[in-house]
Amino acid sequence: MAARVHGERIWLDGRMIPWDEARVHVLTHTLHYGLGVFEGIRCYRTDDGRSAVFRLPEHIRRLFESAHINLMQIPYTRDAISQAVLDSLRENALLEGYIRPLAFIGDGVMGLNPADNPVRVAVVAWAWGKYLGEEGMERGIRCRVSSFTRHHVNAKMQKGKTCGDYVNSILAKREALLDGYDEAILLDATGLVAEASGENLFLVRDGEIKTPPLANVLEGITRSSVIELARDKGMTVVEAPITRDELYIADEIFLTGTAAEVTPVREIDHRQIGPGRRGPITKTLQDAFFDVVAGRDRKHERWLTYV
Repeated sequence: MAARVHGERIWLDGRMIPWDEARVHVLTHTLHYGLGVFEGIRCYRTDDGRSAVFRLPEHIRRLFESAHINLMQIPYTRDAISQAVLDSLRENALLEGYIRPLAFIGDGVMGLNPADNPVRVAVVAWAWGKYLGEEGMERGIRCRVSSFTRHHVNAKMQKGKTCGDYVNSILAKREALLDGYDEAILLDATGLVAEASGENLFLVRDGEIKTPPLANVLEGITRSSVIELARDKGMTVVEAPITRDELYIADEIFLTGTAAEVTPVREIDHRQIGPGRRGPITKTLQDAFFDVVAGRDRKHERWLTYV
């Protein structure tokens, strides 16, 4: 069972308040209808002992873009929310941690039209280890192709991280766990591979790296980082449609995301992937990613915002 999330203080509507006082009314509109937006951000301790947030400007930009897509006006500037992220890490004495900015619609009227209900904002930071486990990072995880279809591009807008959209992910994830797997892989409405429940997907075959195009997946920040790191190393990365059976015959598969970082996949639907363990390209990109967040890669130091 996952450990209970707890810290000391939470930034809520412009103020830093005690953790247990960060409460909302039961008629909070987002609680009932799911219209809210959020981000997941990580802070790492670098080799020199400092703490650095990975790609903070890009995450805050996406938060505001998600709100714009959903006709929500965040009542703070990007700089204010960025500062709240850094303050939350300091207030909770976190050298490393996970940060969750959340913009949600408060209480007032009910019904599908939120009308003039206030848009509220929280920033929460807590300690969080490897999302898919330390063993999974080295040995690889087991996945199943979900019976649930990923949202169609015109059923929900894929460029935003919208709270209610993640019911689809929850159902897929729980199905996979109940069936004894670690993670779910979802297909889109045409039957092509989309992404995992909370991660983007890459496969390797004959030395070429392939990932689904952005039309039907979230534009992951870790995804774009890994693509750049791979190309910097002279690797070929192609954004192209992937069929389900291509997964089964891949040499390597790995998932990327803020929580999952770079996680190898060793098995899908009882089919072993490649040698059934983390492959060499996955290992190379894992090492490259962790070199960046540890401050060892000076070329990509621009991705780090020091606390």
